[in-house]
Amino acid sequence: MNFKNHRFYLLIIILVFQGCQAQDKKKVGDIETIQNNAAVNTSKISYTGIVDFRFAAKVATPGVVNIKCTFKSQMQQYEDREQNQFYNLPDPLKEFFRDDPFFRQFQFQAPNAQRYQSKPLIGSASGVILTPDGYIVTNNHVIKDASEINITLSDGRSYAAKLIGADPLTDLALLKIDENKLSFIKFGESDDIEVGEWVVAVGNPFNLASTVTVGIVSAKARNINILKDQGAIESFIQTDAAVNPGNSGGALVTLEGKLIGINTAIATPTGVYAGYAFAIPVDIVKKVTNDLMNYGSIERGVLGISIRDLNSDLAKEINSDRANGVYVDDVILNGAAKEAGVKAKDVIIAIDGIETVTASKLQEIVMRKRPGEKVKISLIRNGKERKELIATLKKQEAITENSTIEAKELLKELGVELVEINQQDQKNYDVKNGLKVIKLYDGKLKRKTDIREGFVITAINGRAVYTVKSFVEALEEKQGGVMLEGKYPGDPVFYYYAFGI
Repeated sequence: MNFKNHRFYLLIIILVFQGCQAQDKKKVGDIETIQNNAAVNTSKISYTGIVDFRFAAKVATPGVVNIKCTFKSQMQQYEDREQNQFYNLPDPLKEFFRDDPFFRQFQFQAPNAQRYQSKPLIGSASGVILTPDGYIVTNNHVIKDASEINITLSDGRSYAAKLIGADPLTDLALLKIDENKLSFIKFGESDDIEVGEWVVAVGNPFNLASTVTVGIVSAKARNINILKDQGAIESFIQTDAAVNPGNSGGALVTLEGKLIGINTAIATPTGVYAGYAFAIPVDIVKKVTNDLMNYGSIERGVLGISIRDLNSDLAKEINSDRANGVYVDDVILNGAAKEAGVKAKDVIIAIDGIETVTASKLQEIVMRKRPGEKVKISLIRNGKERKELIATLKKQEAITENSTIEAKELLKELGVELVEINQQDQKNYDVKNGLKVIKLYDGKLKRKTDIREGFVITAINGRAVYTVKSFVEALEEKQGGVMLEGKYPGDPVFYYYAFGI
């Protein structure tokens, strides 16, 4: 727990629903090839090349569907909760007393239980038809935990949908309905889209079917830390096209009516559109949907590096003339990057000729690749020396990290990514040792403490920590309560966070 109060402004990230499990499926082809081989009837409309949204609306609207999901009622969800055992206890107490026979004899009774609805819950969102034979992409959070999924086309026809597979790490899911000769939206190229370019959003906000809004691309490769699974890929297209609850899973298209993104989230202090909307780039969508359609799961190639955005402080430390790019914190033993010659403190500026100004952009580019594919890495070493290296991507499980399997599992359980502090950090935090929390995932630290990213852990139960190894060793020696000690940048006060392991 945090023993000091803080005031901060909460920016709400809105998601409409909640993912499902992938299912095995035989290979059926490539979606883009299917699209190119299928006839698209545009005889009555044409693209003039001027700023006119009518063409995009006519092409995209028939390819966007309304998705209605059925979920368990609140009473059913309540009854499923661990036999109702002391469910009102704070998380840290539940962890300590979960197996205590004294506490197990009590059953928590929900106050005013009669107020809970027994009817199934129905949620509405959007999806995009990708092929004429009924493959549909939407967000993973839309269909997660749904007992039934129903699709309604723009012309009013309805179908039960089958879940082909889902990928929580990109928040995408692939559905299938039994129908042919459907209107669909062809893939565009999200790498080619430019900031300031006009885009059109199509979806079903507030259950208003086939709603079209317009805006521009406000930014690219945005990471808004909305996906909390470890290894999640965030590289959103930001737009000011009006997007609201119910738009999740809908289409973001160019003026030519080509798909460049799947609308996923909004950032807002009110719960509704406030000028900021985010879409998953179509180049990620291509990779994920093709893998789900052909294999039922995602085949990811990885470089095997720990990275973060380069900033001015890091640039000074490595004598770099530039302050953007991807800083390599560590290179994993036996990883693709290590074998290619990448070293810690290198700054990666491009992958396959595509500029990597941020870590999220690098992750986006690499995640489109499969194990065994080669990538060209352009990097700067020692501040000025430019190098071009070729790396052959590997499967995640093929990489052996310097830490033990137990250490990796412990960090995963905590839901934290740590790096050793550098000289500039020592000045900013006024400490001599420690590990900086650079990312939090769903885990014990996030669920049971108020710790925030940017915190530097200087000690565990009074024992100073200098490296990730020493951090893990300190935790492995302790059973029960743990006390983390550390500081935030620019704050002279030491903070303490307690939790149980």
